[in-house]
Amino acid sequence: MTARQAQLLEALAAEHNMLRKGPLSLALVITDKARCGLPLDPEALLTPQGGQVSGLSGSAIQKVLSRHGITRTLSREGARTSRGSIALMREYVALLNAMQTEAPLDLDEVEGWWVERVRQYFSQQPLRLRLDPSQAVSATISALLTQAAERQAEGSGTTYLGTVLQQLVGAKLQVLTEGAVEHHGAAVADESTGRRADFTLWDVAIHVTTGPNEALMRKCSGNIEDGLRPVIITLHNKVQMAMGLAEQAGLGQRVDVFNAEQFLAGNLYELGRFQRTGREATAREIIAAYNDIIDKHEHDPSLRIEVPQ
Repeated sequence: MTARQAQLLEALAAEHNMLRKGPLSLALVITDKARCGLPLDPEALLTPQGGQVSGLSGSAIQKVLSRHGITRTLSREGARTSRGSIALMREYVALLNAMQTEAPLDLDEVEGWWVERVRQYFSQQPLRLRLDPSQAVSATISALLTQAAERQAEGSGTTYLGTVLQQLVGAKLQVLTEGAVEHHGAAVADESTGRRADFTLWDVAIHVTTGPNEALMRKCSGNIEDGLRPVIITLHNKVQMAMGLAEQAGLGQRVDVFNAEQFLAGNLYELGRFQRTGREATAREIIAAYNDIIDKHEHDPSLRIEVPQ
């Protein structure tokens, strides 16, 4: 794609505020249709009734995104019923046709250009925690951590899963101890701050990890030498690994290992006094504390968590 072609796309996106899921969905699908050959006929891209842009389905959008390793849902409908969609489709088709006339158009590059705008859109969106009373609390937390893992897998460069897990634990401890917790950015190494763990509360050294390893066991051994009780909080599918490493290091009876999902869920029950309203209120309090930690120590708005009313 030439520099001029990129400038034309940039101008179109800016003019129509296309960093929104509807316009982005339309651009992805129309670009994909252009693979059948340019020039495109805008009339052929309408439904038989003429009131919608044809093919703007959630599956068509995700098919394009999946080619780029994106699994998150951009749009289920693609704004195909929006009145502005037809006008935008006509303008975008005219632009593609004109660009192809001026110089050969690489549609892989055009698609990649739009996909980068999709990544920008997602990077501005917070994670979402849905408090569904019909779902197990641990399952709700697991779903949140899965969102973080999926974002990390998309290769944005942010270690979403480890950061979310550490700061969620920090927020839970903040609420539980009424503020007796020191927080740090997840990327700040313990060695650079002189910390002996991610969190130290009285005689307990708490390590939060998504990947237990021998280096962590050495930290735990050091904690014991310093008179601290090491606690490892990790993902449910890493608990056995952590326990095995502790056993190999001769710490099998001296290190507590907790499943993170249940560790967090347990306090929602306890602090909420095992009442539905109490659990929801506690969850919102913990998320508010979490978002405050993110604002102060991480500075990446996409790490924030939104709890719908």
